[in-house]
Amino acid sequence: MQSSLKVVTYLFAAALTFATNTDHTAAQSTDSQPTSTTELLEKSRPRLEGIYANGEMRAKDFRAEWLLDSTGYVVREKAIDSGDSVQAIYDVVTGERTVATSVAEITSRDPMLSPDGTSVLKKQRRGWDIRNLTSGETRPLLKPEEAGDIHYQDLSWSPDGKRILFVESNSNEVRLRNVLVPDDPSYPGVSKTRFARVGTKIPELRVGVVDASGEDVHSVTWLPIEFPKDGGYFGEVSWAGNSEEILVERLSRFRDKREFLLARVDGVVSTIFEETNEAWAVGSHGINSGVKWTDGGKSFVFLSEKDGWRQAFAIDRDGKNERLLTLGDYDIIDRAESGDVVDEDGGWYYFYASPDNGTQRYLFRVPLDGTGTLERITSKDQAGWHSYQFSPDRKWAIHTYSTVNSPPVVDLVTIPEHRSIRILESNEELRTKVRKIITRPTEFVQLRLSDEVTVDASVTKPSNFDESKRYPVFVYVYGEPYLQTVLDRWGAAQIDFLRTIADLGYITVSIDNRGTPAPKGAAWRRSIFGSLGPLSTEEQAAAIQELGRTRSYVDLSRVGIWGWSGGGSNTLNALFRKPDVYHLGIAVVPKPQPHLYNAWFQEIYMRTPEVNAEGYARSAPLGFADGLKGKLLIVTGSGETNTHIQIIEGLVDRLIELGKPFDYMVYPNRDHGLREGKGSEVHVRMLITRCLLENLPPGPRPLSTQTQ
Repeated sequence: MQSSLKVVTYLFAAALTFATNTDHTAAQSTDSQPTSTTELLEKSRPRLEGIYANGEMRAKDFRAEWLLDSTGYVVREKAIDSGDSVQAIYDVVTGERTVATSVAEITSRDPMLSPDGTSVLKKQRRGWDIRNLTSGETRPLLKPEEAGDIHYQDLSWSPDGKRILFVESNSNEVRLRNVLVPDDPSYPGVSKTRFARVGTKIPELRVGVVDASGEDVHSVTWLPIEFPKDGGYFGEVSWAGNSEEILVERLSRFRDKREFLLARVDGVVSTIFEETNEAWAVGSHGINSGVKWTDGGKSFVFLSEKDGWRQAFAIDRDGKNERLLTLGDYDIIDRAESGDVVDEDGGWYYFYASPDNGTQRYLFRVPLDGTGTLERITSKDQAGWHSYQFSPDRKWAIHTYSTVNSPPVVDLVTIPEHRSIRILESNEELRTKVRKIITRPTEFVQLRLSDEVTVDASVTKPSNFDESKRYPVFVYVYGEPYLQTVLDRWGAAQIDFLRTIADLGYITVSIDNRGTPAPKGAAWRRSIFGSLGPLSTEEQAAAIQELGRTRSYVDLSRVGIWGWSGGGSNTLNALFRKPDVYHLGIAVVPKPQPHLYNAWFQEIYMRTPEVNAEGYARSAPLGFADGLKGKLLIVTGSGETNTHIQIIEGLVDRLIELGKPFDYMVYPNRDHGLREGKGSEVHVRMLITRCLLENLPPGPRPLSTQTQ
């Protein structure tokens, strides 16, 4: 009860603080722009509503499927006369449009449909049924006999359609969390949800095969693939090119060991590849996971960072004759789109990379025979971010190209010449809008922190920027291993919001420190292993100092930082550990107590407190809260299912104990994205904007006014 009173009291204090500051005057600008917080907020509101409520900066997608014979592509459209949905077929050469009179044979296929097209798998609560499409007969296929949390996932038909492969996930020993259900305000209900916290029991997994036509629907063959007592995970689980063998990718609990197992349905299991890494073999984004079979199932291609870069290797089915396909010191950013990665007829392996610029992405290919000749497919005059959807014969591709400052253009190109045939989606309406809004493009810079470390940063300036003056800086940080924020791609992390803030009179900046998943080598990504927080805090602060040293327009006496999730944690660490660098921090759904976070993510990078107590102590912002000097706003949702509110309340109590002033906003029943409820996304951004304006005055100052 006392903890609840503390929170309520502080919420009231936060609300009162914001209310009394609403009419305070911000720093004066040199032109006739709004100057008070109220005026600046009202200036921002329509733009934020356009972005988050109306999707005005969202580009149009172009959705199409290739015909199996590669002669055209199919677009689902509405008929002009009736408004009915039709399959429009466009000839790949001429662009001529026809309407399909029967279902067109396209490359995508419902994975739940049997190979002969006669039956389909349907999920029913915790189990699965199989339905005959001809007779309509439905019968149970998989149904848990035990009570509790047992689920079946990753179902796939054998090539001959006689068996179904699946993974069983048993969470019965994963601890339950009580969560309030917002029904009756006076007497709310309580639901229970499974939450595998760091160091606790995780779901038990096993692989099964069931006969699709057997009379005993509960007769399952369980493959003899086990985990140690502390558990583990599966990566890819799939049929190994035939109906008798299964490829199972087994990952240790900490993901520092990966094995490819070949299992026969009769129970014989052999190991065909394994790797270990003192940090991790497969990270939380799972890019390295999975295989692509080649040569009729005689070999497969996989990704690994075991030699220092994310590279493609081919290996024979028996685990012998391993060969490197992507020779050279560069990273594969990702495979080409699903199904497009291998062209066996042409003898090519396709992937995305950017050897010279970690913020961009291009299409490359290398020979499948391992000769290592790297060939760039993307045109060299199109710097930015690229995606491709190949035709089955790999002679054509639907190509999407964008930059952080220009919306996507989708065109049809030839492969490998990359000759543009026709524009499929220009996003012209959005481009017209963008020309009015983005009067000063976001810039990319590199900041040298030492002889060994140079980081990428994006910088967005106000539309009325004056290089002869100094501006406050507002940093957007993530800084953890799951994603980059500095990307030359339309819609890159929070860029629309950062532009809105910049036009209020700030320099908005984002920086990718070591430990982010940039294509700069395995050592770059694994440098943070053992403790998320210390290295990112040091390098983010050093980068801001370097930006101020090399750019006279940066006002180091007015620096704010904000972030979401892992970025919220980095915001707390920045404000607590570098109080002389940062003067304001806004932490959205942070995890100030990482030992209370989920096991699936945190254990990859920090193991558990039992084996890495020192790493957890150095990581936790909670332990450095006494360093707070600047203004702090913490934002979360009471309905959080991952970075649950109790992780944050420990920090709230600690700050109260220390007598530190701060503001705390809890959105009722919102989850991690704070999207639930009408107006939530706009309100969150308005809250951040208001806190920034009130505590870090916007607008330029003469060069002589900066204090170090």
